[in-house]
Amino acid sequence: MEYFFNFEKVAYLRTPKPEGCILCLIRDHADSVENLTVFENELFNVSLNLYPYNAGHMIIFPLRHVEDIRELDSEEHRCLAELLKTALDILDREYKPTGINYGCNMGLDAGASIAHLHFHVIPRYPRETGIADLIAGKRFLVENPRDTLEKLRKGFSS
Repeated sequence: MEYFFNFEKVAYLRTPKPEGCILCLIRDHADSVENLTVFENELFNVSLNLYPYNAGHMIIFPLRHVEDIRELDSEEHRCLAELLKTALDILDREYKPTGINYGCNMGLDAGASIAHLHFHVIPRYPRETGIADLIAGKRFLVENPRDTLEKLRKGFSS
């Protein structure tokens, strides 16, 4: 079954937000935020993006609240590199993307809507843009995000 999702991010940005950093709230398993955690260890969390660009779009963030990559210590850098490799291997196995976007936006002027440092891992495919993207401002996802969550959780647990 295919799903058609409306990405009304402007409406999302205008709605009241829980008090505090959303990624810290996810880290703390707060009831005020939807927890889309795929994997967590003692240093990092890997979650689905609430507004995925494609099925499998993950964010990786340190559990410690930092806003700049230079604040990560050597153990956190090592762990981040290992998680990225694992995430890429899982995406290759589960989704077979032909490309990957990976990166972070540090600071509001760079496009970060959350001050807590986080890295996007986005699987990419040929000819992604469709008529819905162009006309309606919607993305066509071929998988329910709940199914994505289960696939990625299973990948990190194996």
